[in-house]
Amino acid sequence: MDADVTESAGTPADPDDSATGGDGTPDNPDAGEERAPDGSPGAVPSDNDAPGSGPKDGPGGETRSGSGSGPSHGAPSEGFGGPGPTVDIVVKRKRHWVRWTALGASFVVLIAAGAGWWLYKKLDGNIRTDTSAAAELRAYEKERPSSVVHNAQNILLIGSDSRAGDNRKYGRDDGGSQRSDTTILLHLAANRKSATAMSIPRDLMVNIPECHKPDKTVSKPQFAQFNWAFESGGTACTIRTVEKMTGIRIDHHMVVDFSGFKNMVNAVDGVEICLKEPINDSAAHLKLAAGRQKLNGEQALGYVRARKSIGNGSDTERMDRQQQFLGALVNKVQSNGVLLNPTRLYPVLDAATKALTTDPGLDSLKDLYDLVRGMRNVPTDKVQFLTVPRQPYAPNANRDELVQPDADKLFKQLRDDKPVAVVPADQLKDDDGKNTDAADASGPTPTPTYSGNNAATDLCKQ
Repeated sequence: MDADVTESAGTPADPDDSATGGDGTPDNPDAGEERAPDGSPGAVPSDNDAPGSGPKDGPGGETRSGSGSGPSHGAPSEGFGGPGPTVDIVVKRKRHWVRWTALGASFVVLIAAGAGWWLYKKLDGNIRTDTSAAAELRAYEKERPSSVVHNAQNILLIGSDSRAGDNRKYGRDDGGSQRSDTTILLHLAANRKSATAMSIPRDLMVNIPECHKPDKTVSKPQFAQFNWAFESGGTACTIRTVEKMTGIRIDHHMVVDFSGFKNMVNAVDGVEICLKEPINDSAAHLKLAAGRQKLNGEQALGYVRARKSIGNGSDTERMDRQQQFLGALVNKVQSNGVLLNPTRLYPVLDAATKALTTDPGLDSLKDLYDLVRGMRNVPTDKVQFLTVPRQPYAPNANRDELVQPDADKLFKQLRDDKPVAVVPADQLKDDDGKNTDAADASGPTPTPTYSGNNAATDLCKQ
């Protein structure tokens, strides 16, 4: 009797042409060989091993399962009963590899964190703190003006001309006395969208209040040139003199010496300027040819200090050069991406922190970083430099005096955190160097305009 055949739906698939030739014979000589489920050649199963035959009792009552090609002791074959020994070894090796990778990564992170902490502590330790100035300012707190605009910052930058230590080659050391060779009041707008740096001439005649001297004596109030305040009473006396003159509350101060300035210029790989005429100034240790020049630290210091050998020899022209150079320095730092590149930022920070003596409010790397972070997005054309309106002092043409009411108008703009504009001197409407208004008086309140420049100015295109 014929066996029952169940008819399956559909037409039987054609034989795989890849397995046979055109005459139906296999192309692969092994095509007829029985294969294990994983495709490898295997033994031909016996009748007892046919699918669906179920487990059979082997000799001695031992139960056999799976195909006859499986392990003789009943261990599950790979691909049938689960992972075999080889898979276990691979998994174990992978786990070991993962553990070692994690351990190595942790070690690298710890090393990096330790190095970062060491660098931070090193930079933080470079900064010197001026506690004596802070103590004296507290003693005169009732005399000091109040802050007017929240979050606006007024920082007094003082360039010391001390000849002590490494600076003795720039002049005679007369017992460690020093004067403020350069003083700049830096006003940072509350919205941090502009910064105005106002130079104060060292020969400006001002009212200097009584101040405590280094020998613990107290000086008498006097009307004298501005840099005497620093010589007689140090930073605190200079701050109080500026506050009395301007009515502007000084929030912080920084003192930078000659060596520190040189190192900062070297850290940014020099600053480029253009000279209309050659310079040969033995007092400033400076000899430069005319034209485009890239100044290193030593040359830059001579350039901003030179006086009698450049131009008309006045302190006014020297301040203009200082402002132009600082603008070029700011532009160099921003355009080269120094603030966003750790490898380039570290040398600048190292030089800057070594150069600074600050008040307790700015004596940590975090404080300085917060300050710089607030300024890094200020456009270079909004970093402005100008000099307080002044003119030759009538009794002595070698001294300066304020031009009023121009000076008080400028002080009020900065005090109230309102904008000022600067243009080159030859663009001002009048010829006497005083400020003019940028808008018609009949219109909206005009922005006062002063002689100056900004950090976007190209010194080689003037």
